[in-house]
Amino acid sequence: MTDASPARVVADADVLVADLLVGGLAREALDHVRRHSWLALLASDPLLEDTEAVVAELADPELAAAHHERLAAATERVEHPAGDHPALATAYRGGAAHLLSYDASLRSAQTGLSVQPHADLSVRPPDAFARLFDPASLHGLVEGDTYPGPDSDPRA
Repeated sequence: MTDASPARVVADADVLVADLLVGGLAREALDHVRRHSWLALLASDPLLEDTEAVVAELADPELAAAHHERLAAATERVEHPAGDHPALATAYRGGAAHLLSYDASLRSAQTGLSVQPHADLSVRPPDAFARLFDPASLHGLVEGDTYPGPDSDPRA
């Protein structure tokens, strides 16, 4: 099993699209990550490409390309084998402890059991992450000191 860090997070393409086009709980969950420089949002090229394709289909290609560029600059990049599920492979290969997804099949018990021997990964919808995220206790676990509060602008 790979060691997963609770300070490493992956958002599936559906969550990245919802963050951009809808806001709501997807944005709230990702803003938790963006507010803290000691947390890392991970992405792979296939994950960003999937996100761009959906945004292009639902909105427009220019917005999709700009969003892809912004995400590429704002995420820590992870490589994984072609053909793997982009979000799941990014989480596994990147040592993430959190995968945010609306995909019920990724959150199923069957998927959890198949992933468990290989990675300590929690797959949950953005609303659960937003509700359960506790930066003070996580900061103490990850950084080993007192939580200083948010240190980044999530809209930057």
